[in-house]
Amino acid sequence: MRKALQAIAVIVVAALLARFYPEDTLVQPPSGSDSAAVEQAYATRTSGRMLRAEGRVVKLLPDDNKGDRHQKFILRLASGHTILVSHNIDIAPRIDALREGDTVSLYGQYEWNERGGVVHWTHHAPRRDHEGGWIDHAGRRYE
Repeated sequence: MRKALQAIAVIVVAALLARFYPEDTLVQPPSGSDSAAVEQAYATRTSGRMLRAEGRVVKLLPDDNKGDRHQKFILRLASGHTILVSHNIDIAPRIDALREGDTVSLYGQYEWNERGGVVHWTHHAPRRDHEGGWIDHAGRRYE
């Protein structure tokens, strides 16, 4: 019960900060897999934040081969929230062994949408002009 109240307090404070301060002054929590960060970004309709998450793959989607190629899947977090992961396979290796039911951890850029959001930029920054991201699956890091 105490942890739930703490999580609610964090979300309320984050919502207030987002309302009164420009987006680029907010700081993401540095913790590991953080469903609360995703929930906060979703609740405040925040985009462009690098964040960490961990969850179970609930749906594998066909690769998007138009323009830059992306491997896509739906990830369900411990909170029950789902996000679309769009992993650029022109920059990072494709996760060929990925299966529904697998657990993955990731660090990438969250973009808000009404369906729960999208996480992309789960790869290194080829031009070093952006913070790099990654996906961990079955003991291997894809970046």
